[in-house]
Amino acid sequence: MTLANVQARPQVVIVGAGPTGLALAIELGSRDIPCLLVERTERGGHAPRAKTTHVRTREHMRRWGIAGKLAAMSPFGIDYPSDVHFVTRLNGYRLARFEDSLNCAPRRDDRYSEHGQWIPQYKLEAVLREHAASLPSVQMMFGKEYLGFAQDSDTVQVALRDGASGHELRVETSYLVGADGARSLVRENIGAQMVGTYGLSRNYNIIFQAPGLAEAHSQGPGIMYWQVNAEMPSLIGRMDEDDLWYFMPTMLPKDVTLSDKEAVDLIRRSTGIDLPYRILSSDEWVASRLLADNYSLGRVFLAGDACHLHPPFGGFGMNMGVSDAVDLGWKLAARLQGWGGPALLDSYEAERRPVHEMVLDEAENNHAVLANQLFRAGIEDDTPEGAQIREDVAALIHRTKYQEFNALGVVLGYRYLNSPIIVDDGSSAGWTMTRDYEPSAAPGALAPHRWLDDGRSLYDLFGPGFTLLVMGDGMAAEIEKAQRDSSALDAPLTIVDLPGCGLDQLYGGRLALIRPDQHVAWRGNAWLGDDIFAVVTGQRADAATSLPAMATR
Repeated sequence: MTLANVQARPQVVIVGAGPTGLALAIELGSRDIPCLLVERTERGGHAPRAKTTHVRTREHMRRWGIAGKLAAMSPFGIDYPSDVHFVTRLNGYRLARFEDSLNCAPRRDDRYSEHGQWIPQYKLEAVLREHAASLPSVQMMFGKEYLGFAQDSDTVQVALRDGASGHELRVETSYLVGADGARSLVRENIGAQMVGTYGLSRNYNIIFQAPGLAEAHSQGPGIMYWQVNAEMPSLIGRMDEDDLWYFMPTMLPKDVTLSDKEAVDLIRRSTGIDLPYRILSSDEWVASRLLADNYSLGRVFLAGDACHLHPPFGGFGMNMGVSDAVDLGWKLAARLQGWGGPALLDSYEAERRPVHEMVLDEAENNHAVLANQLFRAGIEDDTPEGAQIREDVAALIHRTKYQEFNALGVVLGYRYLNSPIIVDDGSSAGWTMTRDYEPSAAPGALAPHRWLDDGRSLYDLFGPGFTLLVMGDGMAAEIEKAQRDSSALDAPLTIVDLPGCGLDQLYGGRLALIRPDQHVAWRGNAWLGDDIFAVVTGQRADAATSLPAMATR
């Protein structure tokens, strides 16, 4: 039986309607690529998933035109303080506080076009889902279970099962993407294995209603409270309206399971506050560090949790999946539209794997110090000795946990080194990731952002394809050359001419070629010829070796 009700043959089938799958559908749909998004369940509810939307994810949403919609969905208002508190318990002693964690304050910062946001994942998904549904080339089908695929050199045959009728369905497509999460069947089907360490810790994530809890403690507003006590080292915080909170006991022994009654008891004991708590969901989860040994097979690709898993400390996982989708999405579109060469899709794993490894290192490092490791006997004693213990632990918190909530360099500062579609100028030799973000226009880096004098974001001027950022006077001949070379390869190009505004100093050159995902593909002072577009579109992977490091007049 063929798949009924499909409006047109999809060029891409996406399995999984979480943030990664939805982001990929939007990236493709924004480029008029017919795609089909299938999901076996009806997503929604208050499942305990991600709550941090990083700066970079909101920048993608700005490009899609929906960052404002997400801001409007903020449960406590976009100005709600994103402070992280370390306390002995909610009604106990204060130990430390990190203000404006994760860059969520809604103020202008030249380093980025959008601030971060603390918001439950189901609300993020609702915004993404609504936007995806508004795109004519995107079709979403829920209640369809992915079964497997067969492929040849030109097509992929995808087998699905209709959840209502039980009938098996088949759809033909050009590419298949598995965004089907940690238990990915697509990953299993391509023979990829998750490599790394399973079982770094065993934890629970409990969602509960707590009428009056926000008013019952005096620690101040915040998005997260780390409770460092003997009762239950844990994290707790407000999640949504209607007194919805989350509670995360960490590093539980293997034989410990929690009934709803036991969970309520733990919340009472760990917070020191007795209220009529009601458990809505309780899920065990295991922190692991795992990375797929292969991200693709022929016309089938993996993205998001299907190819990388790590502890959630730092909030990188969902956001990294969205950036996977953007990287893969514009490249799939380029291939399907005819201007992307064969090296373009090969660059997906070459670019994303080093980023995944870097983030896995960071998340595992954050996981190494939880409330369990911060606890000291006597920390709650109302004595001079207890006060000294609290002072010592506060110093330890500032020394070991600051980077978890102030890691803009991890969020924005990664570079696509050794990519076959980047024209390297040698400026990244010896570069290493730092948590403090220093904007750089080195090829492979995210294009440095700037708020312009008229109030616009520089990013808002970039086009949907490549953008040539012109930052010097008298560059008409260089612009003409670039336009001619892009036309010869049918590569979409937008010219942004901004001489005399100081961007040449920020970018280290008078010209910069920006990719559709806002990363720098090339920079220089004079256009080098058609080899540039041959490289960045993946049409000639060996052309980069013939280009000088930096073009000069």
